[in-house]
Amino acid sequence: MNVLFIGGTGLISQAVSKLAVEKGINLYLFNRGNRDGFVPEGAKVIAGDIRDSKSAAAALEGYEFDAVVDWIAFTPEHVQTDIELFRGRTKQYIFISSASAYQKPLQHYIITEQATPLENPYWQYSRDKIACEQLLMQEYEASGFPVTIVRPSFTYGDTMIPASLNSWPHPWSLVARMRKGQPIIVHGDGTSLWTMTHNSDFAKGFVGLLGKQAAIGEAYHITSDEVLTWNQIYEAIGAAAGVKPRLVHISSDFLISHDPDLEGGLLGDKAVSGVFDNGKIKKLVPEFAANVPFAEGIKRTVDWFEAHPDKCSEDEAWNEQIDRIIAAHSSGMQS
Repeated sequence: MNVLFIGGTGLISQAVSKLAVEKGINLYLFNRGNRDGFVPEGAKVIAGDIRDSKSAAAALEGYEFDAVVDWIAFTPEHVQTDIELFRGRTKQYIFISSASAYQKPLQHYIITEQATPLENPYWQYSRDKIACEQLLMQEYEASGFPVTIVRPSFTYGDTMIPASLNSWPHPWSLVARMRKGQPIIVHGDGTSLWTMTHNSDFAKGFVGLLGKQAAIGEAYHITSDEVLTWNQIYEAIGAAAGVKPRLVHISSDFLISHDPDLEGGLLGDKAVSGVFDNGKIKKLVPEFAANVPFAEGIKRTVDWFEAHPDKCSEDEAWNEQIDRIIAAHSSGMQS
């Protein structure tokens, strides 16, 4: 099977790329070749920029694929370029959407592809993903464009310490703060439900979709079945770091009032309980099972960071922001 990944070097796609090659898939990565040089052994690189449609078309001239996966399409304009580029040249086009596209707030806490609407008034990122899905399904219905939609939720791996509040460029900051005994913010009261998915588990479900004719015109989320509260998630991170974290509970509204950029990630995603019914992906890909519990996966992550001390950097600006928010909250509580 000939498969093209556009991108293919991110946290999720690296795990998928690696497993795809292990499964004997003839994998091509189409990217600019400037992200840490990640190429799984056995994959081939086609150098190009998908944002430059003319040069992308030239670079891909003569290629046909059984499946094309765009890991870096975020807007309808990106998707329209793919439709024009790959119409008639692939048997399957997989769009990476997001589980944050599901209705916020939810009418029912259990999320299914069939019954949960797509609607997110809090996050432009999610609304753009919804618009991409709508465009692709319109094209499927009008011309048979062979789209499959995949909606990951919060998926992590070795290089990410996942939390509702952390520094994205310096994720070790959260663990460093825990080990120093500094307080850690948890949104709300920490009892809302959430799902963390290890990228190696996600990869099993995703690779199983490649080349599946029954997946054409369908949407799937791929997540763990393990459901945790946010308190449990932070406590597991602390346990992996060898400490008991000092948790400070602050409402999402208060957090957003101090940093409006948090609205999408909180009200548009993590502040809303997310429990996923994975029955649809399991029916089509019976071998899919998420076997990495969060306590085990996050321990792997902490161990990886400790084996790469150059990655254990701290974000002082983020630390200062967290301290300011906690101080403002404490002052308000006292008054």
